[in-house]
Amino acid sequence: MNRTHTILVVDDDKEIVELMRDFLEDEKFAVVDAYNAEQALDAIKSTPVDCILLDVMMPGQNGFELCRQIRRTQDTPILFLSARGEDVDKIRGLSLGGDDYIVKSATPEEVVARIKAVLRRTGKNDRDRDLKLELRFDRLVLDLRAHETKVNGKLVPFTPKEFDILRLFAEYPRQVFTYDQLLQRFWDGIGDKHTVTVHIGRIRDKIELDPKKPQLITNVWGVGYRFDGVRI
Repeated sequence: MNRTHTILVVDDDKEIVELMRDFLEDEKFAVVDAYNAEQALDAIKSTPVDCILLDVMMPGQNGFELCRQIRRTQDTPILFLSARGEDVDKIRGLSLGGDDYIVKSATPEEVVARIKAVLRRTGKNDRDRDLKLELRFDRLVLDLRAHETKVNGKLVPFTPKEFDILRLFAEYPRQVFTYDQLLQRFWDGIGDKHTVTVHIGRIRDKIELDPKKPQLITNVWGVGYRFDGVRI
């Protein structure tokens, strides 16, 4: 199954959101929209995104404040989109963890080009499922075509759901996934935190040297889990 990159567009101006949706979808991106910080955070919880296009001046929590909040748990690329082009705003945006700062006078084509550049620079393009048929992490190998998992060269049986969960983590190393995100993605939101922890425990039993001291799927306390394997 071909996986396109998902871009979250956050702007209180619906015309800008719709305009960017048109241009991004024309370039084969999937688009999720949000019109304020609260909607953006809800979207991030329910849908893994590869890049965030974030308006600075929004009512309520502004883009800078939202970026600071996102950066507490995630390293998803963030591009600021602002009507203000002053250097002080650019410096502030980049110092908060933004990957780029774009003035709204830029054409939609330029915005799309900058998104592509950030995806290349941050390595997100390496996650295309059709191009990467194997995910290798030292002693752990996921064969995406055969739907098989090997640990230290030995085939380890996984249920389809266990494999899909591990694959998501392996495709997004260092990205934090919350309990709510995992419940929504793999159980349609039905269940609770225990549902997630049981499955993570089973996966750890199969891939960790010491499941009680996990080094691959680690806890981000009070938030969820993160995959700390290093791709080779």
